[in-house]
Amino acid sequence: MKTIRLKDGKERSLLRRHPWVFDSAIARGGADAGETVRVESHAGQFLAWAAFSPSSRIRARVWSFDEAQRIDAPFLGATLERSIRARRRFDIQSDGLRLVHGESDGLPGLIVDRYGDTLVAQFLSSGAERWKGALADALLAQTGLARLYERSDASVRTLEGLAPATGWLRGEGPTGLTLREHDWRLGLDIAEGHKTGFYLDQRDSRRKFADYARRLGFQRVLNCYCYTGGFTVAALAGGAAHVTSIDSSGPALERARANVALNGFEAGRADFLDADVNASLRQFDKDGRSFDAIVLDPPKFAPTAAHAERAARAYKDINRLAFKLLEPGGVLFTYSCSGGIAPELFHKIVASAGLDAGVDGYISERMEGAPDHPMTITFPEGEYLKGLVVIRKP
Repeated sequence: MKTIRLKDGKERSLLRRHPWVFDSAIARGGADAGETVRVESHAGQFLAWAAFSPSSRIRARVWSFDEAQRIDAPFLGATLERSIRARRRFDIQSDGLRLVHGESDGLPGLIVDRYGDTLVAQFLSSGAERWKGALADALLAQTGLARLYERSDASVRTLEGLAPATGWLRGEGPTGLTLREHDWRLGLDIAEGHKTGFYLDQRDSRRKFADYARRLGFQRVLNCYCYTGGFTVAALAGGAAHVTSIDSSGPALERARANVALNGFEAGRADFLDADVNASLRQFDKDGRSFDAIVLDPPKFAPTAAHAERAARAYKDINRLAFKLLEPGGVLFTYSCSGGIAPELFHKIVASAGLDAGVDGYISERMEGAPDHPMTITFPEGEYLKGLVVIRKP
């Protein structure tokens, strides 16, 4: 077994059970991509078994902190079984759910979502890639399913020195699927959609938005960065009179329009704009339009903390414009999925946007990813999605 030795003092994060070892922490040692290495402190103390990645700044990702543990197919199968079993403790009102959430479930770089009878996996690290075959077999064995599609085309994979890979790993069939979520259905394509085909992490936020629509009687809703219309369908399911949805992807808007029809809502209750959100918000402001509910769910503006300053300006601008368009007493659901934007910083950005817009509001709730996208005690980086529900003061 190959060994990497850390620099003096660089063992502290591993002693706190954090699963990453950065290149700058390593004094000596190396291995092939995905190969299991023994990680030792500068004094030679065992710290962890990890998958080595010669191309990434995260040079090693921990499989286990137990020196007696053997990293092999049975270990991976047992870890998968624990991850899948844990989902039974969560209240998930959908047949679409995340079964494996990377480091939070002890499987660094592995993402697995289930859509009914189909699994979709992303192998995003050298370790997950090296064990792909064993992980695929274990996933089918643990779930009893026969179909597994690979969506290893996220940009983070290139940081590991890995080429994109997509297609059926096990079984085959149509890639267009329909999932049940709460009281509605949503169509998706696992071969073409974002991530593994859909944003399952916003499941509970969509339910919450429907609840607000039902309780407050939304008349004019604006859904920005609507993608395939999850929040649009939720608003209509909650009784909203009309929803305007904006996205810059024509195919996503076609899917959103189809999802409205799939749930039996009248086409006249929803408008779809293939346009830039920022420009649209500015035009609405010039036109004097207003809404009593707005959703801002933009793409990742800051993948790392290094991008935070530029991203903060972008988040502030769209929130400032949204506040100006929001009716007194109206509700803003605003989100950031950027790992480089901490919840405290996001709160400050939204507060600054409100100040510039001359608007104050009550923070009704703080939102986060659905429970099947967990953050653990030892891995706070799992908290990437954060949101605020703000009710504009009358």
